[in-house]
This record gives sequence, C-alpha cells and structure tokens, in this order.
Amino acid sequence: MKWIALSEELPEDGQRVLAFVPNHQFHAPGKTGDVELREVMILHFQKNFFLNDPVKMEKFGVHFWKGEGHSNQYFNAVSHWMHLPDQP
Repeated sequence: MKWIALSEELPEDGQRVLAFVPNHQFHAPGKTGDVELREVMILHFQKNFFLNDPVKMEKFGVHFWKGEGHSNQYFNAVSHWMHLPDQP
C-alpha cells in the first residue's frame, strides 16, 4: 500500500481511510499543556459535505473528513490518504 495525494485521487464517499494530517497536534484529555503530534488518523471521507453552504465551502472546501471521536478535519488539512490494511 502507498500514500495517495489528494491531488491524484479522492476516496469514495463515506470511505474509512488512514489520513495524513501534517503537523496535527492532539491535546491529550486530562493533561494540561501536553500536546502530542498525531499526523496519521482514521477518517471518513465526506464528499460534497459543504455543497449547500457556500460560505463554508469557500472557506474550508466542499469536502470534509469526519473523524472518530474528536478528530474531524477540514478537507485541506489532509494531504494524503491510504486504504486501510486488511484485517488479520
């Protein structure tokens, strides 16, 4: 498997993928001031999420990444994605 640039190909609508979010900092719950660098996460691609909201579409892009937990990302925050590996 290899990383796929968003400029090359987009996932299917609703597809769950590994996403690379450069310089993404995660604030660990219960740890004041502690920040971890978590650049790889599982996200669900949401095609045309902001299609009916022109203000948000212009600001954030038409697509969106739905996270698991508190990890939602605007489309432009992600640079690359990868299919999830097969389960064991």
